[in-house]
Amino acid sequence: MTAETEQLTRQSSSFDPAQIPVQTTPADDDHTGLSSALTVLFAVTCALAVANVYFAQPLLDSMAQSLGVAPAVIGIVVTATQAGYAAGLLLIVPLGDRVNRKRLILGQILLSALALAGVGASPTWLVLLGTLIVVGLMAVVVQVVVAYAASLATPSQRGRAVGTVTSGIVLGILLARFASGLIADLAGWRAVYFLSSGLMLILGAVLWRTIPKAASPSTRDSYVALIRSLFKLLVSEPVLRIRGLLALLIFASFSVLWTAMVLPLSAPPLSLSHTAIGLFGLAGVAGALAARRAGRWADQGLGQRVTGLALCVLTLSWVPIGFAQTSLIALVCGVILLDFAVQAVHVTSQSLIFAARPDAQSRLVGAYMCFYSVGSAVGAVAATQVYARWGWVAVCLLGASTSAAALVLWYLTAHVRDPGKGGSR
Repeated sequence: MTAETEQLTRQSSSFDPAQIPVQTTPADDDHTGLSSALTVLFAVTCALAVANVYFAQPLLDSMAQSLGVAPAVIGIVVTATQAGYAAGLLLIVPLGDRVNRKRLILGQILLSALALAGVGASPTWLVLLGTLIVVGLMAVVVQVVVAYAASLATPSQRGRAVGTVTSGIVLGILLARFASGLIADLAGWRAVYFLSSGLMLILGAVLWRTIPKAASPSTRDSYVALIRSLFKLLVSEPVLRIRGLLALLIFASFSVLWTAMVLPLSAPPLSLSHTAIGLFGLAGVAGALAARRAGRWADQGLGQRVTGLALCVLTLSWVPIGFAQTSLIALVCGVILLDFAVQAVHVTSQSLIFAARPDAQSRLVGAYMCFYSVGSAVGAVAATQVYARWGWVAVCLLGASTSAAALVLWYLTAHVRDPGKGGSR
């Protein structure tokens, strides 16, 4: 037990979150790794933080009516948040390798709370877009937490830890849609963001008490050199390039579904409420359940095999999704398959890139998630435009084509071996 852990334990004689045991010097070869309690706390943190990026998707029609925006361009709401997220991945996440991660996490949580309050109070369309960009910028705290968890974990538990934390991310994404729809039906879309602002403040207080003091930064490079190193990693690490392109394609497909789905479901003849539409997010919880096991498989050297099978499932999932306007049961089945597949690939990819360069985990996840953010933003804009012009079937063809492109990319690059596992299968 380290001195830091002993000090935390002495602070309370009864249960207190600060008693969570954790090794604070992950660079040591003999550290015991990441405790289960702290892993769960990180997963909860990611769930609450990432939800802010996805609250808007079931609320697009309400926002459009409230602020006088045409339905054909309402997808810009999602794109604005993703644009902020992409900027944060480039400009903020790499700082996790250079500055105290605890301070970085707490600072982002506080600024998120302020930005969310600004979204709720937005009087105009332009103010809404501006505050949503800041929300996306601060939401990259999720990736700082993921990299921190990976650095605390031992090599043998890294995949499981990343899988568990990523499960929290998936639950946050999916439950965000249900929660925002329910709250909007009860109190309007602005109440969603005011409530989230308050929750982020509470989360910040809990994290201030519980997360351990971060170990010394892994690099002393200047900020400019740190950002430049992102591009060097893209050049030097083929696993990062391949997994990044896969992330772009699978999350474009993911965003196509979740951005456009609200439009036919809220329109006649279905005319579902926000709450009912949000319930479809619960169908995707199977994806979160898959995430942890995918991490374990990656630890066992099966990353490429898991990826190929998941991409086949992703492509086929668009068949039942195509019947959404005539069969809600088919849509539920398709949503389960799609979310399962996307998260299985996502968890596997992160496990593989973390294994490639343990000394640059924050920069690796920042570079990787840039692809994710670009894919999500492009998918959101494309989905609303395609739906406005050609309808739901065209949206499904777009999603299936993107998924098939990811499968082809995997097939062409499957010879690249999993880092540290001695095999690609």
